[in-house]
Amino acid sequence: LKNMEPLKTYHNYYKRFKKTYCILLQLESIVFKNKSIPRVASLVEVMFMAELKNLLLTAGHDLDAIDLPIKLEVSIGGEKYTLINGQEKELIPNDMMVSDLQGITSSIIYGPDKSTQIKPNTRNVLFVVYAPPGIEKSKVFQHLQDIQNYVHIISPESEVELLKVYECKD
Repeated sequence: LKNMEPLKTYHNYYKRFKKTYCILLQLESIVFKNKSIPRVASLVEVMFMAELKNLLLTAGHDLDAIDLPIKLEVSIGGEKYTLINGQEKELIPNDMMVSDLQGITSSIIYGPDKSTQIKPNTRNVLFVVYAPPGIEKSKVFQHLQDIQNYVHIISPESEVELLKVYECKD
């Protein structure tokens, strides 16, 4: 599996940080260990299904918990935030991250923060796709469209305010 794109691109990115790509681990557990998609909140399940289809890493956030504006940045190292599991994490240098006015909301290596996590009662959501160099912009856009389509299945009256791919500038 590691040699399939985009898994290979993510694998190489994560290897620089001595980490394993979480979508690869999730895919292996579903395919080889017969595990099912975890039941958390419908919006998380929608995101997870799109991740498994497209193999692109996505962070989901409760938009109402975000203190806009958000910024896409590269960490300098040492920045801290609290993960969904309550653990405080310190970023390593050169990690992709998104932050709002209150602090870090997610990073590609450690995932989303606790304060903006999607809950069963979340009504407004922000999906962030982390794509290292080598992942085509069109693939990211298609992935976002897949998420949009899946959301419409569970919530036909839902509306998308913005569907756009941004690139991090050096």
